[in-house]
Amino acid sequence: MSNVLTALWPVFALIVAGYFLKVRQFPGDVFWPGAERLNYFCLFPALLFYNLSQAPLTTAALQSLGGLALLCMVVGFCLLLCAQRYYRWPGQRFGVFTQGGLRFNTYLGLAIVGALYGAPGLALAAMMLTLLVPLVNVFSVVSLTAGHRPSVLQLVLPIVKNPLILACLAGAAANLSGLTLGQGVEVLLKQLSATSLPLGLLCVGAALQPKTLLGEAKPLMATAVLKLVMMPAVAMGAAWLAGLPSQEAAILVIFFALPCAPTAYVLTKELGGDSRLMAAVITLQTALAAVTLTVWLYSLRYFQ
Repeated sequence: MSNVLTALWPVFALIVAGYFLKVRQFPGDVFWPGAERLNYFCLFPALLFYNLSQAPLTTAALQSLGGLALLCMVVGFCLLLCAQRYYRWPGQRFGVFTQGGLRFNTYLGLAIVGALYGAPGLALAAMMLTLLVPLVNVFSVVSLTAGHRPSVLQLVLPIVKNPLILACLAGAAANLSGLTLGQGVEVLLKQLSATSLPLGLLCVGAALQPKTLLGEAKPLMATAVLKLVMMPAVAMGAAWLAGLPSQEAAILVIFFALPCAPTAYVLTKELGGDSRLMAAVITLQTALAAVTLTVWLYSLRYFQ
């Protein structure tokens, strides 16, 4: 239990620090959008590229992890589709529920995995992101545009422009080609990677909007239960049935137990979804995840 708390409390301390820095308007409102862009387009891709370029990519456990991650994501989306048919949600809200149930905060996930499993765990998580990020983007766009058929451009553009996906693909290609990171490149990537997760977590805190929590308690709690309880339970059951090794099983459960990412708000607003509800979903899930992630990580001790 102490290892779990040791890994989690610094992560959530940075999120809380980011929120209070934003409230105090330090270092200024102009800082946060720029910091988020710097991290999203430069620092975080460097972390993903470096870890994937150094990882063993041919293990059977990695293939099983990727397959189970895709399966869990598809199962979750099928459950949401059934609910949408029953409740007849419009796209503006269905897209919010889909992202609230399936989208995950990569900064938070990699920070926890790195604290618990180090570089080998980060490499496994980065490889899983290569598979999950494109799929969750497609599901999100399809849901937000429910009621009219999304264009190919709407589906493909968020994927081909996503720097995280591009960095993962480039890292995997460098790994498989046998490319050596010499002449100080490895040192540079390590330094960029070291700054990414702390800055990302501060930005997560700065993006929280507690005022949006007023009203709509029922959909907020339902989405939180789906994301923070049901989806990790599906992931744990799949890992147990497949006999996944303990580290891979833990990483799978962690990523399906993560709260929704702040980037969901941007996509929701861009495609005309209910952005206020999306902000409330992100804020509530991030707050609750401090407790639910602790419970899931502790329960993993009894997994094997």
